Amino acid sequence: MNKVFLNLGQQPLANSFLKDIKRSTLRNEFFYNLKICFNTKNYLVSIKKPVNPKKQYTDQYAHRASESKTMRLAFKQIAKKLFKRFKPKKIMEIGSNDGVFLKNFNKKSVIAVEPCKNLARITKKLFKTYDEFWNLKLSKKLIKEKKGEIDLIFSANTISHIPNLEETFTGINNILSQDGVFVIEDPSLLKVLQNNSYDQFYDEHVYVFSSISINNIIKKYGLRLFDIEHLTTHGGSNRYYICKEKGKYKQSLRLKRALKKELSYKLDKIKSYYKFSKRVKLSRKKLFKLIESLKKRNKKIISYGATYKSTTVFNYCRINSRMIDYVTDTTLNKQGKYTPGTHLKIISPKDGINDNIDYAFLGAWNFKKEIFKKEKNFLRRGGRFITHVPKVTTLSK
Repeated sequence: MNKVFLNLGQQPLANSFLKDIKRSTLRNEFFYNLKICFNTKNYLVSIKKPVNPKKQYTDQYAHRASESKTMRLAFKQIAKKLFKRFKPKKIMEIGSNDGVFLKNFNKKSVIAVEPCKNLARITKKLFKTYDEFWNLKLSKKLIKEKKGEIDLIFSANTISHIPNLEETFTGINNILSQDGVFVIEDPSLLKVLQNNSYDQFYDEHVYVFSSISINNIIKKYGLRLFDIEHLTTHGGSNRYYICKEKGKYKQSLRLKRALKKELSYKLDKIKSYYKFSKRVKLSRKKLFKLIESLKKRNKKIISYGATYKSTTVFNYCRINSRMIDYVTDTTLNKQGKYTPGTHLKIISPKDGINDNIDYAFLGAWNFKKEIFKKEKNFLRRGGRFITHVPKVTTLSK
């Protein structure tokens, strides 16, 4: 049974950056109600009513994973690690983006699955790419084309985006070799609660997984969770290692510990989520009050990073162009556009981080270390960052 515990209000698509803010454009802007619920049977946390993926993953998709130095390095390291551990002959990635992970392998041994046409066009120049949504039908197509029996299937921050988990996991079981491994990375529910990072909830994150929910769900589809790693990426993620029910891998000690830890934090109890909801509401009040008080003192405030996370925060907290002057972002195809819902202008950090800025909201808080290194001059002259994670405060180091 699904029980709603958090309502983040009317939200736009996190990826729907606007080319202009004419009346006709704003009239057509899409919004949906972002309610988060908890399943009392399998302990899965999800959006109550997911948005149709065809509205989200288009040929205008803005996120390019390889544009982040942190992510390039992370994907290079995990590619090397997985190849060394499992020695796969055939590799597939679901949600391959611009190929930042797959380019670390022999081009002839990899298959990319990427529904966003603009990203698929990039990887098609490098290796075999299917510009389709992952489902059972596609898995059967791969088998028919003799692309089946995959030894390693990798998916980072994508499985949580797919509304139909039955299609997802049935398709995986269909194409995975007998001792093959399915490795997924997604934000950690435990870290979301610990960090009070409610901005992990937006239209693309249909689910925020815990190891106990993954463990419960995949059993229905002939799969088994056998290992886990805890990552720092995206503010705290988990890397889940999954095999077929009769695969050769034994359950690791660290997975046993992870399951035990999540149960000790009561991630299987609805009360934990009601408490989280109260903290979120308090965070909203404090953030609005902080920015409002700074504006009254004539402080110039911008936002650093036109992130999907900040879309949730700004729309939920009703922070708009009266409070934030503009947003800086290094992603070229975001520059010159406007943020979803709040309509803040997005410009290059080169133009935006100047001596007039007093405060910058840390929209990309999960890249804090990288940002603080890059913006030493801003901090040195007295500039400060505003964050809401794990609590509302200002930072100078």
